[in-house]
Amino acid sequence: MNKRHETFVHTGLRLGLLAGVVALSACSTPAIFKRPAAPVAAQWPASAQVPQAAPAGDLLPWRTFFTDATLQALIAQALEHNRDLQVAALNIAQARAQLGLRSADELPTLSAGAGLTRAPNSAGNMATTLNAGLLVSSYELDFFGRVASLKEQALAQYLASEEARRTAQISLIATVAQAWMGLGADERQLQLAQQTLASREESAQLVALRVSHGASSELDLRLAQSLVQAARVSVAQWQRQRALDENALVLLLGQPLAPQHAAHIAGGLDVALPALPAGLPSELLTRRADIRQAEQQLAAANANIAAARAAFFPRIALTASAGSASSELGSLFKDGTWSYTFVPQLLLPLFDGGRNEANLAAAKVGFDIAVAQYEKAIQSAFREVADALAARSSWERQLQAQTALVQADSQRVTLTRLRLDNGAASQLDWLDAQRTLFTSQQALIAVQLAALQSQVSLYKVLGGGAEAR
Repeated sequence: MNKRHETFVHTGLRLGLLAGVVALSACSTPAIFKRPAAPVAAQWPASAQVPQAAPAGDLLPWRTFFTDATLQALIAQALEHNRDLQVAALNIAQARAQLGLRSADELPTLSAGAGLTRAPNSAGNMATTLNAGLLVSSYELDFFGRVASLKEQALAQYLASEEARRTAQISLIATVAQAWMGLGADERQLQLAQQTLASREESAQLVALRVSHGASSELDLRLAQSLVQAARVSVAQWQRQRALDENALVLLLGQPLAPQHAAHIAGGLDVALPALPAGLPSELLTRRADIRQAEQQLAAANANIAAARAAFFPRIALTASAGSASSELGSLFKDGTWSYTFVPQLLLPLFDGGRNEANLAAAKVGFDIAVAQYEKAIQSAFREVADALAARSSWERQLQAQTALVQADSQRVTLTRLRLDNGAASQLDWLDAQRTLFTSQQALIAVQLAALQSQVSLYKVLGGGAEAR
């Protein structure tokens, strides 16, 4: 074989090896991640009663949506001190550290070392060799994307932890607002029960006086006394409920309720909230942090498949060192003692008992699970928004009807009292009118609370607004 032909053969071999590496690398390239289609309708159901309008865009920041000063202070306090939110932030820090580890895998590790070796020489005597230098140990050339896929997986998990924190934040904001409103409703119910108790005690005294003069019967007195005890039961119930709801709010805040905030508890039912446009179902994909979290977990599962597939291909590692070696410490760094080593290593898996196949199969199943979880997150979000939209208009109508009912019952009490004073109505009629008014007033407070909390729920399920502390 002449020199020219030999050069041609060697060149062809190198080109063939290079083509093989490129082909293998192409086979192991991670598949491009594509977001699955949203498994929901393009429009809200008719029961949601949403007017056809342009997309709503971003929602209001929470400080713009919740304009009450006391409520803003409570939310800010919870964002700073709530322990669940702190755990979510720590999860982000942990995921960031994992991402840093995966990023470090893409770079060689350079170490400085020194050592001493004692071994018998050719004459049978023990010889001592000192060495010192720099070492690059087992640096993997990532031809097939294994390390890059693991980094991509770590990045997606980090982004998912960020979205989990945002989900926890908007959930905390909404929960604090609803808890404050609930505590305000408790205070109103307690005040109503106390006022009713005082009024019924006064009425019972008047009935007792009428009985002593023969103007009323013993039955009227017993009924009046029964209503007094019922009011006392209601007072005790709302005192207990108020204490329990305040404890729940304190847990959310992470600190005791400040006196200046406790003085405005009854105002929790007077919070005014702006109307929210619903937009289109497709906007939930970018608004809702929990959906974005599921999408990032899906991307991480996709990258995990690529990493598992890359394990079938050769792994190329480089080990290199450069330094000085001498039998005497004084001459360790003199001329002529320097040396270096360069050891490339290629490991091709031939038999592993099916470990790689099992890892790849598990990764594929994990991806299918992530797809199902992503689709469920979208469907759950769609249902939550549809429910909140359907409830919004119905609560408004119920609040109007309940307000009118309280006004009618109040007028009935007034008219019945006039008829009683003129002998046209019985004591029983008047006491019954009072009982009916108390029941409708309690129901009005409950409906006011439900309508307010429904608006907060809509804000939450639509994805909340921009973050701001």
